Amino acid sequence: MSYKKLGEYIQQVNNRNRDLEVETLLGVSITKKLIPSIANTVGTDMSAYKIIERGQFAYGTITSRNGDKISIALLDEFEKALVSQIYIVFEVIDTSVLLPEYLMMWFSRPEFDRYARYHSHGSTRESFDWTDMCEVELPIPSIEKQREMVAQYGAVANKIKVNEAICEKLEATAQALYKQWFVDFEFPNDEGQPYKFSGGAMVFNEELEKEIPEGWEVGKLEDYVKINRGASPRPIENFITNNDDDMPWVKISDATAQKTDFLLDTKLFIDKYGVRKSRVVEIGDLILSNSASPGLPKIMNIKACVHDGWLIFNDYKKIDKYFLIEYLKFNKQGILSEGNGSVFKNLKTEILKDYQIILNENCVNSFSFLISNIYELLQSNSIKLKKLTQLQSLMLSRLATLEG
Repeated sequence: MSYKKLGEYIQQVNNRNRDLEVETLLGVSITKKLIPSIANTVGTDMSAYKIIERGQFAYGTITSRNGDKISIALLDEFEKALVSQIYIVFEVIDTSVLLPEYLMMWFSRPEFDRYARYHSHGSTRESFDWTDMCEVELPIPSIEKQREMVAQYGAVANKIKVNEAICEKLEATAQALYKQWFVDFEFPNDEGQPYKFSGGAMVFNEELEKEIPEGWEVGKLEDYVKINRGASPRPIENFITNNDDDMPWVKISDATAQKTDFLLDTKLFIDKYGVRKSRVVEIGDLILSNSASPGLPKIMNIKACVHDGWLIFNDYKKIDKYFLIEYLKFNKQGILSEGNGSVFKNLKTEILKDYQIILNENCVNSFSFLISNIYELLQSNSIKLKKLTQLQSLMLSRLATLEG
């Protein structure tokens, strides 16, 4: 199928909010979504902002700040909204020839991002302007074929949303149980009733300056688990590969890109020489980021190597990884701000080792039995989510070879 220049099918829209009829202000994210803006608009003249309507696009021309992506999105959740004047708003001229949803699929391809970055220009700030956008070439099949592709893609996207919601609910349930048992001390007593509410014996702990259940112990985290840092060969670029026959190499960005508590894959790999100078983690190991996005825990679903921006937990005593991951998530802000009251950009290992922990071994065992079932479901759904995301990417890649 021959490619067509996009400029023949789109046109700019420049409607301003002069009557102040629209209040919802959105911004374009690098995930290609229109999201609520966090800009402080107090005292701002909102009449100068652009109105975007359902089925229209907004994009930011500046590409040098966005890494590998161009900020572009289709409005599909509001009838009307506002965007900043810095965005170009445009629409499809004839939706009986080109579907906006099909065009958004094309914009979602990583190949489009690479194209936009390659064709960006400017000495100080690189931009991909309207003229560049109009020069984009793409296959435009029959409207029936477009509808078919959009429907298939939308079905997968909806399954992804449902799966993400299930994973979020499972993680929220696990965290709520942790708080109920180990913060509020409302774990079930021998009669199955909430311990503290039912009058369970409490004793005042001077170190914590609060009451805890009778018979519970207070210690430091390092008393219950061994904490090691990952390791990095230097210079790291000499050992990193794109060969999936090599050992997966876990970067912080791999963890932030995966939305559940399980780490399923990596973008990069490390050769056998780098493996010798790094630290290997096994399937089921719990790791915690201590830089870039500190305090992010992940359970490994693959064998991999981790650099010194990660902490590794093993040799558990009286606790296990399921208890520990909920402990780390609940205490994240406290751990990061321990010491000087402000949040650290890097998690200090010694502070983590010294962080206080309150527990009862029998209670931990009962809790972990319940939580392990939740994490089995979470792991299964995480794998399903990965497969759906891969299918979505495959559908986007096939756009370049459409027929009909």
